Amino acid sequence: MAVEDDRLQGSALHLLHRAGQCASEIFQSEMTSGDLTPRQFAVLVAVSQNEGLSQTSLVKKTGIDRSTLADIVRRMLRKNLLQRRRTKHDARAYSVKLTDDGWEALRRYEPTVEQVDKTVLAALPEASRQRFLDELALIVSALSEQNEPPSTS
Repeated sequence: MAVEDDRLQGSALHLLHRAGQCASEIFQSEMTSGDLTPRQFAVLVAVSQNEGLSQTSLVKKTGIDRSTLADIVRRMLRKNLLQRRRTKHDARAYSVKLTDDGWEALRRYEPTVEQVDKTVLAALPEASRQRFLDELALIVSALSEQNEPPSTS
């Protein structure tokens, strides 16, 4: 039994998954006044920083796969958090913008998300927190580039 525990404790895949589960549970417990998910919040942030972003670009910014993102956008459209329009350059593509309700949700939930981040990072010594975030960003960047489909241009 101890050998199996050691294998899991040495598995980056398992530990990243478990850390994500724990962070999501903390997020859900803090979100008592709303029904926003961590991915929906990520979409709000990405769109707020890139008004008129195409859904394809939103996939790249958030790392959410195309079909899941399309479902998230549909839900957020129904909640009136986003508005979607056909792009000027490609009639098949949509650009996404925040509605007034979307901006309000972003302002309302930002302190909650900041508190969740603080709670998660509190598991580490203060001196290690920024390095941990930098190294996670490095992992995401390296693996995202590795898994991008080849350019067709």
